Amino acid sequence: MDLATLIREKILAGEMVPNQRLVESDLSEQFGVSRPAVRETLSELAGEGLVEKIANRGARVRAVGFKEAIEIAEVRKALESLCAGKAAELITDDEIRELRGLGTDMSKAVAAGDRETYASKNRELHERVHQISDQGTANSLINRLRGQNVRQQYRLAQKPGRADVSVTEHLAIIEAVCRRDPAAAERAMAVHLDSVIQAMREVQEAEGAGKSTVGVV
Repeated sequence: MDLATLIREKILAGEMVPNQRLVESDLSEQFGVSRPAVRETLSELAGEGLVEKIANRGARVRAVGFKEAIEIAEVRKALESLCAGKAAELITDDEIRELRGLGTDMSKAVAAGDRETYASKNRELHERVHQISDQGTANSLINRLRGQNVRQQYRLAQKPGRADVSVTEHLAIIEAVCRRDPAAAERAMAVHLDSVIQAMREVQEAEGAGKSTVGVV
């Protein structure tokens, strides 16, 4: 696995957080590579929007503001709806069994209150739908956008009751794709991403209200 992939995965997993400084010497020692290799990797990740390079101050994990986060989610809605529809056209019998199995695993994780497993299966489902769709350009763009919005995804995962809503939406996506109904698959994915956007707004508003309350106290 190359250095860019390693750092990208740490950002996606939340192990490297927004605004965290990325010091070339530290990364060189941590991953056992040369500083020029680190510098080249950080430039690559900056091109993907995951890292921000600041003149005379080095690099850091890029923080995405709320307005931009909403825009990213809206673009993902268009791309992922496309992929869901294409996946419904191309899915094989073996892949149908795989997606239904993921749906079962997600339902069990929610019932058990296992957020970590649910989040992992959630990501796996989206990735498999993207792969089945065979839309390389869309997949590449989605991966970049998902990385930029990782902090928003974490905040949503902590929202009370969100997993119960989310799993129902994902099961609807699975059902539409497995029925080989492209229009229904596109609608189900769009409904899910609209729900994500609404939940993002609710979390933002709740956090804003909390800050106001602290200020009054």
